[in-house]
Amino acid sequence: MAADPPDGIVGAMPSTDAMPSKPVDIRAMVLFLAVAFLAAGALGALQPATRIPGEVIQLTQFGPALGVGLAALLWPGRVREVLAGSGPGRSGRGVLLLVTAPLVIALSVIAYAALTGDAHSARPGAPFVLIAVAQLIGACGEEIGWRCFLQPLLRTRLGPLAASVTVGVVWGVWHIQVFARHPVYAGAFITAAVSMSVVMGWALEGVRASRLLLAGGFHALINLGMLLFMDEESGAVLPMVLFGASCLAAAGLWTWRSVGRQQSAGSSAPAKIPPVMDDVR
Repeated sequence: MAADPPDGIVGAMPSTDAMPSKPVDIRAMVLFLAVAFLAAGALGALQPATRIPGEVIQLTQFGPALGVGLAALLWPGRVREVLAGSGPGRSGRGVLLLVTAPLVIALSVIAYAALTGDAHSARPGAPFVLIAVAQLIGACGEEIGWRCFLQPLLRTRLGPLAASVTVGVVWGVWHIQVFARHPVYAGAFITAAVSMSVVMGWALEGVRASRLLLAGGFHALINLGMLLFMDEESGAVLPMVLFGASCLAAAGLWTWRSVGRQQSAGSSAPAKIPPVMDDVR
């Protein structure tokens, strides 16, 4: 088992909440992404043989968890540090994050009903409680990689918005099957993925102990809402476009609120008084 390399700060952003970047981070990120993509493909190919309905859980969701697990075998100390978070913990935004998910779904459904005159709803083939529990487990299988591992690693080099957008792009491309759909569908999906990543990035900034449950809960609520009230799985373009637009609106509101709070905090901080230098005669 390889030992963790000595600590070092590589291009860290000037933030009190950012973890110091270490030389192992680049290797850990590359390994994580390679495993997350390859394992997701292998698990997706395996799913039909398991006879597990896709509406219950998608085995591909555990690709990111496997990536984190392999990184933990090679660099246990660093992975433990990243997953634990750093800096002073924050709270109070978790409920708002979880409330955002049903609001996004509601906005999408209302817009779809207004445009088509019909509100779509579906009845799952499996018991809803089973689906809800499985969706939370699957969402946590993804989010331990995206929001609990990759996001903090990128956060050592980028600001919260840039890190969230980067994770969102990677997360969207990881759903490679969407590129077999109509280009507008794929574009709307990527927009939704980036927007949701921005929402979670702002909401989880500084959060430590409950990070996985909050990210997984938001993700699971979105998946359940889409399963019950959206028709995007059929490849229909309009529901995905409306969903992407709703996510983008949520990301805009979260960014406006969070940037405003940062600016207010910065303006209320006491000004630094430069030291007075004695005259040298």
